[in-house]
Amino acid sequence: MLVLETPRLQLRHLVPDDLDDVYALYRDPEIRRGFPDGTLTREQTQQELAWFRNGHPQHPTLGLWATIDKASGCFIGRCGLLPWTLDGQFEVELAYLLGKPWWGRGLASEAARGIVRHAQAVLGLRRLVSLIMPGNQASVHVATAVGMRFERVCVDEWGASELYAVVWQDAE
Repeated sequence: MLVLETPRLQLRHLVPDDLDDVYALYRDPEIRRGFPDGTLTREQTQQELAWFRNGHPQHPTLGLWATIDKASGCFIGRCGLLPWTLDGQFEVELAYLLGKPWWGRGLASEAARGIVRHAQAVLGLRRLVSLIMPGNQASVHVATAVGMRFERVCVDEWGASELYAVVWQDAE
């Protein structure tokens, strides 16, 4: 099911046939260097794919979505919105991950802008965050491109991450 479109991308719900493409992303240490849990096995990837198949189980309008290049029809990554409880507060994270052949083309920023518009216009969210591993300048670039600013350092069982956030005023 299509969730949203941008000029060059389609974001849709993940399907079982996406397993090989998602696993190719998750097993690559360079792609996963910004994730505290590192690379994932095929079984772990399959479990995540099943978890997000129809959106997030507790928040079906959120989740990770297959990111497709419109021109070629190729699966290029997975992006979306993830619910978290951080310091006792419900937050929604803007998440983005693209395969290496697609880096440096502005596609992560394009996907992020489309997700931000969707979060505001369709879901009515007033705040989004991104949790970024220290030193991940590419992710910082995407977060700041959509208006996020560094807010604080968060520490959990995985270690430290930098929390970037954007807040929108209610339209009146």
